[in-house]
Amino acid sequence: MKINLPRKQKGAVAIEFALVFVVFFAVFYGLVSYSLPLMLMQSFNESTAEAVRRSVALDPATANYPVAITTLARTELNRQLGWLPVALNFNAATDSNITFAGGLLTVSINYPTAKLNQALPFLVLPGIGTVPRLPATLSASSSLQF
Repeated sequence: MKINLPRKQKGAVAIEFALVFVVFFAVFYGLVSYSLPLMLMQSFNESTAEAVRRSVALDPATANYPVAITTLARTELNRQLGWLPVALNFNAATDSNITFAGGLLTVSINYPTAKLNQALPFLVLPGIGTVPRLPATLSASSSLQF
């Protein structure tokens, strides 16, 4: 006895695969595209904290102490962020600010997320918008009162 199956199910697997693939790709792209900014934020927070922490070791009796402490903090910040790839276009001279006023040392980083476009493609999805959706700048700051 021969059983005849309906022919209406012939392309169902291809359609199901296409729908599942779109969802899988969206989740995967979201995971990858948000991991870089999160890693940058963690690195910025750690590097500003370390620059302030290392500056504590400078003797306050040092000649021209305010300049010496900001130079030490700048050197440590550059050393901590030396691993960043050139494609991220991070410039410590323009993207960071180190001030020492009134005994308060402040090290801050304001990295424009527009610079990430060179290393990370941003997608514009209908109904969702830009992925990854990031603020205008990635900011980190640490300070210490001497």
